[in-house]
Amino acid sequence: MQINVLGPLSVHVGQMDMTPTAPKPRRVLALLAICANRVVRNEQIIEELWENSPPTSVTTTLQTYVYQLRKHLQRALTPQSGGTGPGSAPTSELRTFAGGYMLSLAPEALDSLRFEQLVAQGRAALESGRTEAAARILRDALALWRGPALVDVTPGPILQVEVLRLEEMSKSALELRIEADLLLGRHHELLSELVGLSARQPTHEGFQAKLMLALYRAGRRSEALGVYQGARKALVAELGVDPSGDLQRLHRAILEGDPSLSEAGPPPIGLESLAMSIPRQRRLEYRQVGAVQ
Repeated sequence: MQINVLGPLSVHVGQMDMTPTAPKPRRVLALLAICANRVVRNEQIIEELWENSPPTSVTTTLQTYVYQLRKHLQRALTPQSGGTGPGSAPTSELRTFAGGYMLSLAPEALDSLRFEQLVAQGRAALESGRTEAAARILRDALALWRGPALVDVTPGPILQVEVLRLEEMSKSALELRIEADLLLGRHHELLSELVGLSARQPTHEGFQAKLMLALYRAGRRSEALGVYQGARKALVAELGVDPSGDLQRLHRAILEGDPSLSEAGPPPIGLESLAMSIPRQRRLEYRQVGAVQ
């Protein structure tokens, strides 16, 4: 059985679509899947489904939804539906704990788990100097996304935080992959992608920094400086802040033709920390839903 949350919610057994269709069980599955291998407390599920207006018999209703979901998953794992058969082990289990539930899933059974696993491997490869492997692994991780996470599920407050977490991890993985490609001298190939990313997210300083660097390495210094001016205007207009110290240092390094910006040199000034930080606009969104302090 394969559960996918990086895009529309889906449950597949081979070629058979076993995705629940009832809205509430779908949302319970989405929440348990995106929090796979973690206990989700009853209060969290109730808040997700009903927020501040739970029904009178909320505990019984929740138990009914979980029972329906458990039966659905069991049907998906029967040999008749192409699921668990002789010589194979279940890839999922919906377990009950005191005060909550947990959906146990192997990484190969859930795309978001596989994504997180690949991102960790790609980051480790990049940090250890295996740049080619890092670029390949991170590209494979990003290819798992089929659209916005749980795009066909209306999120409540708990799902919203989890979706934001995955989206931020996707952006981080994309930045790391671009960083690896830059280290491999692929700045020309990256330009069209970076132009699009920076245009769609003018306050994302990581993307702006990488576009500046790619343009500089491609011999387009004046355009790199123009990107900085555009980013500065966007940050002031949209967020009321000046560019970060890292982006300002990168701008100054380009102005001065700093040798550290060369292809063979060490990571450029400010670029590494920009790649690892949460952009300020995204941090503001996170604060609104309580995901960061």
